[in-house]
Amino acid sequence: MSRDARITAMFNDHVDFIWRSLRRLGVPEAGVDDATQEVFMVASRRLDAIELGKEKSFLFGTAVRVASDARRGAGRRRDRVADDEQPDIADPSPRADELVDRKRARALLDEIIAGLPDETGPVFVLYELEGMTMAEIASVLSLAPGTVASRLRRAREHFDSMIARRAPRRDHG
Repeated sequence: MSRDARITAMFNDHVDFIWRSLRRLGVPEAGVDDATQEVFMVASRRLDAIELGKEKSFLFGTAVRVASDARRGAGRRRDRVADDEQPDIADPSPRADELVDRKRARALLDEIIAGLPDETGPVFVLYELEGMTMAEIASVLSLAPGTVASRLRRAREHFDSMIARRAPRRDHG
């Protein structure tokens, strides 16, 4: 496979995951597209160092570093576009009630994930929300595969108990 074909395949396979990861890692929404581009630029420069089958792990590790840099940089600069410079575009956004429902669901998920013990949270997010394999998680977080499995089990138990506590109670009888 040529270099161009490989980087194109990496981009097509992982761009959505990297974009979501950067957003979850605290990159301001206005900077997520640029940060995503930066991750893939780093990957294109270091393509020979990326093991076949380990592309997602490499990209996630790069995203963690890019997100850290983006958060630091956002605090130093305040680039704002004046309102009169904004183009008039029809709003393709979801309706207000849909946004409220999504925001509530996201807030609940964020609250439950934030309540996971520190050592289990990243494993849960990478496995359950991002679809990474245990081997990829072990590589990205520098953990033994057995440690990843036990942390995932504990995180699932904690998550399930948090959901059960929030479920509406019904009287049976």
